[in-house]
Parts: sequence; structure tokens; C-alpha cells
Amino acid sequence: MTIHSVVIQKLLSTNAQLGRRVASHHFKIYSCGSRNAMTIIDSDKTLICLRNACSFIGELVRNRARFIFVNTNTLFDEIIDQMTKTIGCRNDTSWRLGGFLTNSSSPRKFRGRNKKLNLAAVQPPDCVVIFDTERKSSVIQEASKLQIPIVGLVDSSMPWDIYKKITYPVPANDSVQFVYLFCNLITKTFLYEQRRLNAAFGASAIAKPEIRDEAEQLDKIKMASKDKLYVLPYERLEPASENLTEIKQLLDKLVVLKFNSNMGSDMGFSGPKSALEVCHGFTCLDLVVNHIESINSKYGCNIPLLMMNTPSTHDGILKVLEKHPNKNIHTFIQSQHQQENIEDMPGSRTLDKSSTRNKLYPSHLLEVFLSLNSSGKLEPLISQGKEYFLLLQSDNLAEVVDPKILSHLIKNSVEHCVEVMPTTSGTEEGGVPSQEGRIQSKESVKSINTMWMSMSCVERLLQRSGLGFTSSKFFDRAFAIDSPSSRYLPVERTSDLLILQSDLYTSTEGTLVRNATRANPKDPSIELGPEFGNVNDFHSRFKSIPSIVELDSLKVTGDVWFGTGITLKGKVSITARPGMKIVIPDGMELRNRLITSQADIGTSFL
Repeated sequence: MTIHSVVIQKLLSTNAQLGRRVASHHFKIYSCGSRNAMTIIDSDKTLICLRNACSFIGELVRNRARFIFVNTNTLFDEIIDQMTKTIGCRNDTSWRLGGFLTNSSSPRKFRGRNKKLNLAAVQPPDCVVIFDTERKSSVIQEASKLQIPIVGLVDSSMPWDIYKKITYPVPANDSVQFVYLFCNLITKTFLYEQRRLNAAFGASAIAKPEIRDEAEQLDKIKMASKDKLYVLPYERLEPASENLTEIKQLLDKLVVLKFNSNMGSDMGFSGPKSALEVCHGFTCLDLVVNHIESINSKYGCNIPLLMMNTPSTHDGILKVLEKHPNKNIHTFIQSQHQQENIEDMPGSRTLDKSSTRNKLYPSHLLEVFLSLNSSGKLEPLISQGKEYFLLLQSDNLAEVVDPKILSHLIKNSVEHCVEVMPTTSGTEEGGVPSQEGRIQSKESVKSINTMWMSMSCVERLLQRSGLGFTSSKFFDRAFAIDSPSSRYLPVERTSDLLILQSDLYTSTEGTLVRNATRANPKDPSIELGPEFGNVNDFHSRFKSIPSIVELDSLKVTGDVWFGTGITLKGKVSITARPGMKIVIPDGMELRNRLITSQADIGTSFL
């Protein structure tokens, strides 16, 4: 028996040859007669059409095209779900809303009895595969209007106005057995082409140095053990496109998710730390919102800001957000049980070696996305074509939205990435050029509490939530970007407030701008004693914030008070012994000074 005979026999076993009624004129090319008023479909023609359809799908897979699989028959739901999970495609059901393609250019709201669904523009697919064209659906009309190719099962009862819109028709009886066979062929086509892509990627790397570097990078990520990670310097990343349209398309794939779980009690502030005023009347949250809004305004993109609050921080966050009406900001509350699980997330800038090993990634990230999913805000983001999350685990006031990083992650299919900075021991290792990526110990770096994560990675994480699966096992193969200090501007201590409220930073249209006259690219190192730990004590001990544009380091210990108009330059150390009080007079300039008593002012130098 030949292979062709085996395939035909397989088709016959699925009843693919049985039509519904006598064929219309346009369907007679696929029929070979009739019996009992039923059309007999030519299995040879079915096989030819199957080959053509799979060949077309394979060509699109090689070009990394987007697919939407449309199933209007509930009998096929389990088959379609299994296929999409195997091939790594999302089973998009947004097509059930009429006009999801042709009306996608304008955001819409659908209000139900229990919830409200917001949909914005979706990215049109490159191909629509429909498994039951007999059922009522507007997908065929919409795809045809947008000239999107359609692969679909057709039967003898299909009218001409629908049939002529199918680009690759597959004539067959849409039985469960045949749909299963069709999905199996699509799955094998996807997997085959994906293997070919991987093989071609490795072969072309020999000829193309830039592709070889990317392949080596992926190999290094896979080689990293649980205690190590692959760190790529920020300077190694390719610059983002200068085309504003391309940057807009890139940023439209991004969602910013900020965790507001920290109270300001460690700084003597009664509300959420994000509601703490840092400079010129702006709170931490104001500056984050203004930064994202400035990006949206500059590029014409639509980056939503999601905020995960705890019951203790929610009211304070909403009070700050009253100043930002009509903006794309959404909040949700984490349940009390999940709040207890997530309290050990990295939220401080001072990370020792023992905590760094386990807290490069949030230890309970799964609970975060479970809360997001249960709030009903995840599915609309998927429908809008969002592909990456930027997770902010602390109040980082730097310009965190970076098209350069996002472009690298998308081009190299990196699903999760943390931003790190070297620890003191990490900077002393030496021996490796700073512009080269390398595998290194997790103890040699510290997280800056900024993480990038793809939507497909989030979906897989949620799929494993019921299997006793922990997020720590999910990130065994760690990838990190060694970010410059300019991408980390935290608010964790009053020493950070001194930097932000000084003349080193100014607020322009609600965003922070660094003083261009400072020659040192790094901010000064500032250590304030416990006498300055409380926000109220901090403001009472500084009549006005000193000028620190030319300051390298400042260390203050003991009962020290500052007047107005003070300028600090170079390295300054002020130590008041127990029972002693030191007052820095108004208008004083301290350059490279070591002060241990009131009498030292104006005499001692380093």
C-alpha cells in the first residue's frame, strides 16, 4: 500500500468525503458525484487543498506571522486549545466581538452586568484559520475587507458570497475527527518550521557575525546555572530605531505594572511611600505617571500604567491619582492572603549577598499576576496586542521606559529579564571587558527592582499556577542587563531625598531633569545618620537643601544642623561626638572638609 493510499484511507476514516447536500455550481470542482442527495467530496482534492493550506501556513510561520484561530463550534474547543498550547500561539477569543478587526482603530467599551471590558486597537493577524464556516460569524467578512488571507474548511452548502472570500479552502465534512486531523497537521507544520528556523539561525550565525553574537548570547543564557546568570552590559544593546513610527509600534506593545505595597513608616511617613513628596510638590507617583505620559505624548503611543495596591496603601494611592484624571491608569488590590505572601518582595535598595541570590526575581510573582488576572484587567491587555510587562517593584524615578531595552528583548525573543547593577565585590572582579556579556554569580550583582516579562511568559506562569509550581523555579535560567546608574533613581531613605531636592535635579513639566553642569556621571554618595532618618527630622535639620552639584561624597553622623545657602564640594565628612552639636552656618562652602567639632569649621582639610 502506497503512502498516498494510506493518507486517503485516513481521510475516509474521518468521514471527510461526506457533504451535506447536492453541491452548488462553485463547489462541483471538489465533488465526485452524489448519493442519497448528499455530495461525495473528492478525497484527492481534499488532500491537495490540505497540502496547499499547510504549505501556506508553513511559509507564514517562517516569517514569524501572527495567526488567529476561529472556532465557532463548541465541540472543537478542546482540540483547538490543545493545538494552540502545543504550537505556542495564544487562543484569541476577541473575534467573538463583532467588528474586532475593522473597528479596532477606535477604542470601545463593553459594559456587562458584572464587569466592564475595555478594548483598544488590536494588531491585525497575518492569517485567519477558521474551522466552521457554516456558523454565523463576521470574521470572514472583516478579514476579507482588510485583505487578510483566510484558511478555512468549506462544505457543499456554503454560499458563493462566503466561499469566494476563502483564500485557501479545504473541502471536507467538518466532523470532529477531521478537525482533529486538520489541527494535527497544523501542529506538525508549526513544529517542523520552528525546528527549521532554529537550524537556519544556527547555520547563518557562522556567516553573519551579528547573528552569531546573538546565538552565543542565547547559548550563554542556557548555560547559566541556578546560582549564576548571564549579564549583558547596557552599552552592548543596539540603539533603538530613530523612526518615530517604529518606536510608537514598539512602545504600543508595552504595559507598565507598578507595585505599591510599601508604606513610608521606615521614613516616618504615615502614608504609602509612593505618596511621599520628593521635589517641587511632586510625589513619587506623580513623577512616574508624568514620565509615562510624556512618553505617550512624544511618540503618540498608548502605554497603560497598572498599579497593584495593598489594602493599606490603596486609599493613599487613589488620593494621589485624583490629580491625574482621564489618564490610562488602572488600579487593583491584592488580596490579604496574597499580600502576606508577597511582603518579602525586593523593595529596598540595600541588598546583601544572601538576599540577592534569591531576590533578583520577585519570589511571589505568580500571586501578582493571579491578582491581575482575577481583577479582569489581563484579558483586555492581551486583546490590545500588548506583548511585554515592565515591572517596577519600588519607587524608581529614573526614565525606566526604554525603547532600546524593549527592542532588544523582542528581537532576541527574551521572555524575562532583570536589570542589575554590580555590587562592590562585583566591580572588583575585573579581567573581563565591560562591553562584553558574561556569566557571573548572582551574588556579584544587585537588582534595581526593574524587570521585563513577556505576555507569553505570564500566560505560561498562570497555566502552571494549579500544579504547585513556584515562580522561583520558573526563572532558573536568568538573563540580566547591567544598567547604568542613570536608570536607577530610588526613594528609599532620606539621603535619596537630599539628592532629589537639591540643585542636582530640577522638575520640568513634572519630570526630573539632571543638572547638565555636573561633570561626574554618577550621583554623589550620601550617608546620613539616624538623626536624619525621619522625614520631619530631615526637614528640620536642613533650613534649605545645600548645593551638591560638585559633591562627590557626604557623610553626616550625630547632632548636625545645616543653615541656608550652603555649598558642598568634593568629599565632605561631618561627625558630631555624643553630647556635641555642630551647626553649619548660612552661606558656608565646604570643599574636601573633615569636621569633628564646631571649632573645625574653617580650619581642617582632608
